[in-house]
Amino acid sequence: MLYIGNHTSSSRGYLAMGKQMLANGGNTFAFFTRNPRGGKAKDIDPQDVQAFGQLAEENHFGKLVAHAPYTMNCCAAKENLRDFAREIMADDLRRLEMTPGNYYNFHPGSHLNKISVEACLDRIAESINIALGKTQGVTAVIENTAGQGSNVGNEFWHLKHIIDRVEDKSRVGVCL
Repeated sequence: MLYIGNHTSSSRGYLAMGKQMLANGGNTFAFFTRNPRGGKAKDIDPQDVQAFGQLAEENHFGKLVAHAPYTMNCCAAKENLRDFAREIMADDLRRLEMTPGNYYNFHPGSHLNKISVEACLDRIAESINIALGKTQGVTAVIENTAGQGSNVGNEFWHLKHIIDRVEDKSRVGVCL
């Protein structure tokens, strides 16, 4: 089966996203877990998730793709920024357990010329391991980058380096 959809607003909840995709002719969608620039995530209504689950089953929806905020930097030089990124990732994965079997897509991060590329990639893998260790049922998906500035993830060896260090390889993937 072909699954097709687009990025949609999560402001009105899961059921509204599902209905919007049906109106668009789709059977899956991507959405931001919170504001793309970071911040607190909106509370999830369990009844909304249940209603969406029924709609998705009736309409044969594919897996959903939840996108992390762009500001999340798992390899930041400053420890408080890494901790913040890890908290966001773990919180998002816990929240996504309400719709298990889906994907959590994120940009790997940027070393900002403060650490080596390898150290940056190690920190990203460590963050993934921490978040996956606290959750289940969601796959972390590393989105490649164009390589602008000091961002990592633009070369295949970057992605391999990260994945080689992720402990639960059944729950990590790549988005190109």
